Amino acid sequence: MAIRRICKYGEKILEKKTRKVNQKELKKDLPDLLKDMFETLDAVGGVGLAANQIGLDLCLAVIKIKKEDEEALRIVLVNPELAEKSGSMTEEEGCLSFPGLFARVKRFSKVKVRALNEKGLPIEINAEGLFSKALQHELDHLEGVVFIDRLPFLTRMKLKPLLIKLKRQWRKMDESKMKEI
Repeated sequence: MAIRRICKYGEKILEKKTRKVNQKELKKDLPDLLKDMFETLDAVGGVGLAANQIGLDLCLAVIKIKKEDEEALRIVLVNPELAEKSGSMTEEEGCLSFPGLFARVKRFSKVKVRALNEKGLPIEINAEGLFSKALQHELDHLEGVVFIDRLPFLTRMKLKPLLIKLKRQWRKMDESKMKEI
């Protein structure tokens, strides 16, 4: 399989709501695509990756999260929807499409997400803490929303000069050229 290039801030696909996945159409390609997505996630040390972050207009995301003393949980979300949300938390957040940039983002502390898994079966996930944050972050991507869109207006304005500078550096980055792990 292959490590994919991650789209960076400023690329139009990150601003666009993704199209629903037709599981029958994608059935043949889905296993290889998921392997690539998890391999890319592992290569860059990420927690989640949405299909549009690797240039694909698909409502599909993967999350790999490790709980203490347990093996990492690998989750595939096809056409996910936020079903319930409650509470509030504000924590530091980053994004693979904004390498090295972190900001405090307000999110719901608990969420329930409904989706299909890689086999096309319905799943329901109840999450809190980091897992909740990761789910919300990836669902935002699928809606064309990036984490800096969640920042207060003044904070976004203060970040603008830095983003312009970083965008030039990010343009040169290509994760697909990384050595396989």
